[in-house]
Amino acid sequence: MIFHPRFTLCGFFIFAVSTLSVSADLSPASVSEFNSYVATVESRLAQQHRAQSTFLAPLASAPQTEARLRHGELIVDKLTPSTSPVSAGAMLHHWRGTAFVPGATAADFLRVTQNFSAYPKYFAPQILQAKVLDQQADHLRASMRIRQHHLVTVVFDINADIDYGRLDPQHQYSFAHSTGISEIDAPGTAKEHALSPSNDHGYLWRLNTYWSFEERDGGLYMQIESVSLTRSVPSGLGWLIGPFVESVPRESLEFTLRSTCNALRK
Repeated sequence: MIFHPRFTLCGFFIFAVSTLSVSADLSPASVSEFNSYVATVESRLAQQHRAQSTFLAPLASAPQTEARLRHGELIVDKLTPSTSPVSAGAMLHHWRGTAFVPGATAADFLRVTQNFSAYPKYFAPQILQAKVLDQQADHLRASMRIRQHHLVTVVFDINADIDYGRLDPQHQYSFAHSTGISEIDAPGTAKEHALSPSNDHGYLWRLNTYWSFEERDGGLYMQIESVSLTRSVPSGLGWLIGPFVESVPRESLEFTLRSTCNALRK
């Protein structure tokens, strides 16, 4: 029997994804290293947010890039260090996306992003449910049910602390830190339940998102950075499923940024 190379590769890819589906453990060392990396990111953002001239992270070839943004293009950059800052068994992902929406304001952005009950409409089909649990001034706690589909469909319940800040009315930002992520087994059925940390698959252990938005040039520039922690790719399979695993955080960030742009345009 002769196997076509494409079918052989496809079969091996399915095997690799099934290998990735076995449960994985998040080590205390990885948590500590993730928190240390996040502290560095937040220190840099705090420095940016002290002045109008540095409020957004600089873009390469800024005049040409800003022209591309004003024509509706999204700019997505990979910020993940080439040398992993976390221990074996875990993988850190860091991405930044930038966009421009003509005619939009910082107040519009807040109206959209703080309207959690509308998230299933703004961010369909990824966000299934969203609600505010508690709010005090510029701090709130929220919960969301998120569905990710990349060969396999995974549903998470995510709790997050979100803080808002401003330099002035035209320059504002928000920081969101996941405080609990549960992978949901058999969602939407009578058997639905959250997997315990020792039984989940490690598809998403931590997720922090950072928005910076600035009114300028007759519209709103927006930057979002996401820093997430997942299980690493099993040894020997990096060449095959490594690019797939790394593409998921990028695609999720790009989807969030594009959906926010669409909501603001409406």
